[in-house]
Amino acid sequence: EQFSSLLEQNNRQPPMALRVNLAQGSRDAYLKRLEEHSIQAKAVSFCPSAIILAQPVNVEKLPGFSDGLVSVQDTAAQLAAGLLDVQPGHSVLDLCAAPGGKTAAVLERQIKSVSMMAVDIDKTRLDRVKENLQRLKLQAKVVAGDATQPDAWVNGQTFDRILVDAPCSAIGVIRRHPDIKVLRRESDISALQAIQQQILCAAWELLDPGGVLLYVTCSVLKQENERQVETFLTKHQDAIEESIEADWGIKREFGRQVLTGDSGMDGFYYAKLLKK
Repeated sequence: EQFSSLLEQNNRQPPMALRVNLAQGSRDAYLKRLEEHSIQAKAVSFCPSAIILAQPVNVEKLPGFSDGLVSVQDTAAQLAAGLLDVQPGHSVLDLCAAPGGKTAAVLERQIKSVSMMAVDIDKTRLDRVKENLQRLKLQAKVVAGDATQPDAWVNGQTFDRILVDAPCSAIGVIRRHPDIKVLRRESDISALQAIQQQILCAAWELLDPGGVLLYVTCSVLKQENERQVETFLTKHQDAIEESIEADWGIKREFGRQVLTGDSGMDGFYYAKLLKK
C-alpha cells in the first residue's frame, strides 16, 4: 500500500514550501505579508518555520526574499533544525552542507553564542552556501572538505551537535528530480551505503560525549536509513539511539521516516544518536 502511494506521489507536482527566517521576523508576520501580496498560504502546525503556498510562485515575487526574510525549503528538510536541539554556546557541525538550507535553519533560530561550521566536498556548491548565508544575514565558517577525511580540515575541533546530511539515492525527492528514475542504478545504492557508513563513523569521532549526531537522508530505502543506523550501533558501544517522538512521519525500528507526500513533504529519514 505504501509502495503504490509512493509511486503515485512521485508523479505529482510537489507543493512549494517556505522557511521563514525567524531571526528577522515571526511566521505570522510573514503570512500577513503574503496575504497583502495576494499569495495564499498556510502555516505547518508541526514545524514552526514552515509555510505551504497554495500555488508555486517565482521567488522574485516573494516579499522580502532578497532581504533574507524567507527561503524555499521543503518542510521535511526544515525539521532538522528542531531535532538537533541546539543549546546556547553549542558548537555545531553540518556535514555535506551545500546548498546550506539546514545550516541556515539552525542559525535562524537565534540561539545565543552558537558557532557553526558548514563543510562540503564541492567547492562550487559551497559558493551557494555563502550566497545564502549572506542573503539571510547569517554567519558560519564555510569549509571545503571531505566528510570521510576530517583530519584534513577539522584542526582538532570537536562539536556538541553534528548534522550528517548524507549523500544518498535521493529516492525521496524523485518528484522534484524525475531524472533519478532513469539515472539511478542498483549498484549506486551499495556505493552510497559504503560512503554513508564512512561519514557516520568519521563524524562520530568529532562528537563530544553527551553530544547528539543527527543522521539525515532524503531517501525512503531501509538500506540507506535504519539498516545504516543498526550497523553503526553495532560498531559503536558509546552510541545510543534516541527515539524521535513526533506527530509527523512513521516510527521505524531505528529513526523516523517521512514518506513522500506525507503532509505534502518530500521523503526524508531522521535518526538521532546520543554519545555516552
